[in-house]
Amino acid sequence: MRNNVHLTVNGKPVTTSVESRQLLVYLLREQLGMTGTHVGCDTSNCGACTVLLDGEAVKSCTVLAASVDGSSVVTIEGLAVAGELSPVQEGFRQCHGLQCGYCTPGMVMAATSLLLDDPDPTPTQIRSDLDGNLCRCTGYQMIVESVRWAAENGGPGAIADAERSAHADDTVAVTS
Repeated sequence: MRNNVHLTVNGKPVTTSVESRQLLVYLLREQLGMTGTHVGCDTSNCGACTVLLDGEAVKSCTVLAASVDGSSVVTIEGLAVAGELSPVQEGFRQCHGLQCGYCTPGMVMAATSLLLDDPDPTPTQIRSDLDGNLCRCTGYQMIVESVRWAAENGGPGAIADAERSAHADDTVAVTS
């Protein structure tokens, strides 16, 4: 069964048709050409497919595309502003937070979300928060330094800030 979905991807409205069982990662990559979102494991273990969905980091291999109707998605391609890398992207460049680069888009998106939640995380907090994103090359030290660099040089970036702010009212407060 096919479903029509209307969403915003990297600030642009998109209307498309998806199969009921299609995952968001395949909608982004195969239908919309957002190939920066990588398919690593299809089991949510590696984090290579991490994107911002309504301002929150999600592993797009765990989200049905039909469920994002009315939502907003930001991929790695959508973080830069007018050709300027976001602070997190620039941090990965400045601090050599990548080697083969396969995990990098997911790491950058997860780190962006981390900085939205905590603008000044410690190295221990960074390691803990990026726990669900795997890198087989770097040993993580340069990734941690990249996130610290971003925290000290602009945080998550304008696009991520705007995305989180736009969806701040979408969250429901839970009281005990």
